[in-house]
Amino acid sequence: MSLKKLLSGIGPGPIIAAAFIGPGTVTVCTLAGYNFGFSLIWAMGLSVLATVILQEMSGRIGLVSGKDLSQIIRSQKGSALFKIVQIILVLTAIVIGNIAYESGNITGANLGLGAFWKAPIFSFGPFSLDSGNFLLGSIALLILWSGNSKTLEKTLIALVVLMSLVFISTAILVKPDWSEVLAGFWPSLKNEEIPSLVALIGTTVVPYNLFLYASLAKAKWKNPSGIKLMRRDIILSVLLGGLVSMAILIVGTFNTSESINSAQDVASGLETVFGKSGTYLMGFGLLAAGLTSSITAPLAGALVICGIMNWSQENKSQSMRVSFLIIVGAGLVFSSFGIRPVALISLAQIANGVLLPLISAWLIWIANQQVWMKEYKNSKWINSLAIFIWIITLILGLKSLDSVLGFQIF
Repeated sequence: MSLKKLLSGIGPGPIIAAAFIGPGTVTVCTLAGYNFGFSLIWAMGLSVLATVILQEMSGRIGLVSGKDLSQIIRSQKGSALFKIVQIILVLTAIVIGNIAYESGNITGANLGLGAFWKAPIFSFGPFSLDSGNFLLGSIALLILWSGNSKTLEKTLIALVVLMSLVFISTAILVKPDWSEVLAGFWPSLKNEEIPSLVALIGTTVVPYNLFLYASLAKAKWKNPSGIKLMRRDIILSVLLGGLVSMAILIVGTFNTSESINSAQDVASGLETVFGKSGTYLMGFGLLAAGLTSSITAPLAGALVICGIMNWSQENKSQSMRVSFLIIVGAGLVFSSFGIRPVALISLAQIANGVLLPLISAWLIWIANQQVWMKEYKNSKWINSLAIFIWIITLILGLKSLDSVLGFQIF
């Protein structure tokens, strides 16, 4: 197959890679390498497998049913109370969650920008405005507001490609012992590594990406004839995203920071390895990671809002633009004025902890329903893998609840 033909088949998959590689992923992968060397690389392989299986099901459901996941929730027959509970849970986890984390995406992008230019901070009495956060958040909002799907897709793909080149080339330049790297693909786990294992998988298996890909895939390929192209698209994209995450983990083993508490420490910790160029490389990586997540999180949130409310999902529609404005606007306010929305973040973590195993189980159930999927329902081997992955999502969900509510499960 020629490169041109391969690229022509690429759809919205890179947007999913852009969505899960954000500042949080950069920090979590760096911490895994910093604390445990190469021993958790196998966990990224597991994350890639889990993400491919779940995202393929969401894309297939979108193509066969002609609906995204939020529209299917709305279309379900049966108990009205059960449907309302589902709608509230999804809106809380995805919409409020994306509002809460949007400020982190913008702030992370600004930390990367800081490697090249320190944006001024303006004081207004008791308040201070970080102009870098405001600038980057405004750029994300303008890209979304333009409503041009082709421009949005090309922008995100370009950023993902550049981000991938930066992180992968940096991993090669640090010259790791590749035999030790390969040994890291053999599964092993110590008790102290469990929180990092959960965090690595949790940054890759993201609930809102399931909603996002079903919507984008049905818009791209329209009907079941595109399933083969959809599968190629999501497998290549998630593999690339997983490769980038592994590269970040490898680079993390060479980080010389005394401690890593923020995305900024990720960049500054490489100065002794590369000199100032190391800060620039990781700075650009952080900038791209934060900016792509700042665009994809509101896009997913807006699609969910409009799908559940049965409003237009066209990017230029008033309903989508208002949704963009709510999510990015709130993130802009929180990040620009240095406000940490603790209550919102806690609520989002609780909702995600409940939603992740539930939406995974529901996804498997829908993908096996003749009424929705016809002859395209799950095969036995996909169901076997899916059930194994559901167990992983259940553990992730319990861990998320544990971190907020202190159940002492782990």
